[in-house]
This record gives sequence, structure tokens and C-alpha cells, in this order.
Amino acid sequence: MQSLWPKVIVPAFGFVLLLSACAQLGAAGPASSAEPKETDAYGSYLSARLAAGQHDMVDAARLYRETLAIDPNNSELLGRAFLYTAASGDVEGAAKLAGKVVAADPENRAARLALAIAAIKRHDFAEARKDIGNSGKGAFTALTLSLLDAWAAQGAGDTNAALTDLKDVPSEGGTSAITAYHKALILELSDRNADADAAYREALDKVPSSPRIVEAYGRFLERTGRAAEARTFYAKYASDSGLAPIIDAANARLNTGKIPDHLIARSEDGAAEALFGIAASLTDNASVDIAILYLRFGLYLSPDFDLAKVVLADRFEALKKYNDAIVVYRGIPLDAPYGFAAAVQTAVDETRLNQTDKAIADLASLTRSRPNDVTAWTALGDAYRTVEKYDAAADAYDHAVKLLNPVSSKDWPLYYARGVSEERAHRWNQAEQDLQQALKLSPDQPEVLNYLGYSWVDQGRNLPQAVAMLEKARALSPLDGYIVESVRWA
Repeated sequence: MQSLWPKVIVPAFGFVLLLSACAQLGAAGPASSAEPKETDAYGSYLSARLAAGQHDMVDAARLYRETLAIDPNNSELLGRAFLYTAASGDVEGAAKLAGKVVAADPENRAARLALAIAAIKRHDFAEARKDIGNSGKGAFTALTLSLLDAWAAQGAGDTNAALTDLKDVPSEGGTSAITAYHKALILELSDRNADADAAYREALDKVPSSPRIVEAYGRFLERTGRAAEARTFYAKYASDSGLAPIIDAANARLNTGKIPDHLIARSEDGAAEALFGIAASLTDNASVDIAILYLRFGLYLSPDFDLAKVVLADRFEALKKYNDAIVVYRGIPLDAPYGFAAAVQTAVDETRLNQTDKAIADLASLTRSRPNDVTAWTALGDAYRTVEKYDAAADAYDHAVKLLNPVSSKDWPLYYARGVSEERAHRWNQAEQDLQQALKLSPDQPEVLNYLGYSWVDQGRNLPQAVAMLEKARALSPLDGYIVESVRWA
């Protein structure tokens, strides 16, 4: 999916480091013993570790809590139970465990964060700031704590303190856009519109296509009586497919004259926005667990934050936890700006789970409800191709290709997919044209070079050109065994 924020440069900060922060020195898991109680604890502990290793957050949380009930003085179990309970989405349960963690380790960063989140949720902003102040500090947590403290201060009615907090945000690692954005949100809430406008423009200058900044600034323009400027602003992003849900909703709103609410209207939503912005920037595998944790915290504060749900589902997909992703996607209403895209992605994940018949039925229904959506037709073609229904796949891709306007270099995969389907359906003339079109759009795609080159060699046609294409494919992707074999065979 499209990047929402510049990548924040942080250390590999997954559950391994968080767990070490939650466990006291010298703590260990339950030891094996012949005693029934200790044997039960050890069995639950091993099952919990297995579930955790497979990223089964709910099972890991339940099993660690069961083990902790048997061995309540074990600090490692307490830390694991706390973190996996939070990552599973039970933030209130995690906050109760966090209270026990800080009783033994008052500066524990993860536990203090959970307690601050719980305090912000109940509008106890003074308590939230107290927990933030008592947290241990680190390079990564300085960003999180400064942003959350700013929103807690704003919740308490102290805008000046909030802006001072934002000055403490570390400037390294691409955080300046996040800082400018939150400054704009706080200034707008405080009716300091001229300063808010300047801060929004600063944030847009650093991240021009961030969905959240675009939506926030567009709403700001609409709310401050600048509808014509808003329309011009939205028009700049008309060709950006990643922003289409926002722009379509905004234009519909402008056409009716409806004035939108603030994008961020409450301090808890601002805190959720901060957590979301950090999580969205953590795109590497080493950070996926912490991203999930932050998104769970954010959704606890702002349950209707649909874009956070999209990113959370995306992180589950990165872990191949497709059932978990589907559960999250289905929490987005179909009529919401991201609802249709979430429904399409649900069907894609059903295909990944080998529930292809259901996926095809769902996608066919979606294409009937919105026949001009390229993504839905493309996903339907992919689903048909998965079950080797190549004629049906090519037909679905036909619908998608007809909707391309204009055709650009990023569309090469669609022509390639249609070409493969046509070749498998024994429609070579059409397949050849699509494969050549894919290469025209993006000449350095090794899989396309290989597919077309191999097909020509197999037919005894265009042999010098075919061999040259295969050699180019091998140079571009030297470790691909299929391409190496194609060159050898040619």
C-alpha cells in the first residue's frame, strides 16, 4: 500500500526488546517439574510461546495469562501477558496488567505507555501526563511520549504546553512532517487558523501526498469558508489512486455544501493519530509487532479510525495472518471512504486462504455494485487465474484495462496478467500484444521478458530477439531459477 509517512528511522524494536523491557533481570519462564501445577504452567508456557512465534496474538495473550495465574510472581510472564494482551486488542486488560508491571519497574516504557493511553481514554489527562513523565526515555519513545504528552496537554486545555511538547520531538529520522502536522491539528482546534494554515502547508511541503495531511488540510479549507480553494486543492490529487477515497468523499461533500467536522476533534483522537502516524511509518519486518501494538492503542482511543484499520490489516497480511486481516477489514463499513477497498482486499485474502469460490462470488458482487472500479475487476481476474479459469480471468482483466485512463507505466502488471491468461486460454495473438505492451510500459521487468522470450523460443520464432530478452531477464534477476533454466533451454 501507499506509504503514509516518511519512514521514521528507529532501531529494530519488536516484541523482543519490549519483552526484555518488561521482564526483571534474572526472570525466566516456568521450569519443568513433576508437580502437576508446575507441569500445567510449563505446558501453557510452551503453548503460549508457540502461539506468539506464529503471531497468534489472541491465543498467546490467553495462554500467557493462564500461565501467569499459576505462577503470578514471574515477571517475564507478566511482561509477556501484558504485551500480547495489548497486541490482541484488549487494551483495558493490558492496562490492568501494566499497573502490576510498573509496581515492580516504575519506569517501564511499554507499561507506562499503556497506562497513559488508558488515562487519555477516560479523559484523565493529568494522570496521562504523570505516566508519560514517569516513563523511561529512549530514542524511539521520545517521539511517542512527546506527541502523546502534547495531546494530553491539549486535552487539559493547555495549548501552550502542547506546542512546547512538540518542540521536544526529536528532529532526526524523518519526524519533522509528523511534528508539523500535529502542530497544525492542535492550532486548528485552538482556533488559531492563520498559524494552523502555515503548519499544514509546512507538513504538506514535506509529505505532499500523505492521505491524512491531505484530508485534514482539505477539511480545514472547507471549514474556514474557503470552498473554492479546497476544490482546487483536491483537484491536484485527482490522478492519485491512493487518495481517491478521500478526494471522492470531499468532492461529494463540496457539491452538497456540507461543512465537515475537524478531522481530529478530540484529544484522544489526536493521540490516536500520533500512534497511527508512527505505526504507518514502521514498514519493515522487524517493526511489525510494535506497529500492531501502536495501532491497537490508536483504535482503542479512536474506534472508528478506518485508515488505522486498513494499516493494521496490512500489517497482519505482512505476517500472512489473513484471517486476522479479514476480521479487521470487515470492521470498516462498506459505505465509508475505505469500505469498498477493504471489501476488495477481504476477497483477496480469501483467495490467499484458498477460499477462492467465496472470493470470486464476493468480487463479482463488488464489480456489479461498482462496475467502474479497476481494482475490483483486477482482483476478480486474479482470483479466476488462481483456479485456472483463464477465459474468465482474461474477461475480467479486459474490463479493468478499458477503465485505464490514461495508461501509465504502473499498469504493466495488468497487461502482463491479461497476457498470461490469454496465452493459457490459447489466444496467443492477443497474449503477445499484451506482453509486448507490458514491456513497452516497463521494459525491465524480468518476469515479462522471460515469459515472452520463452514463448517465442518455444514457437521457434524471433529467436535472436528471444534469447536476448532471456539474457536480459537473467541479468536483471540472476537468482531466479526459472529464468536461468529458460536461458539454458533456449
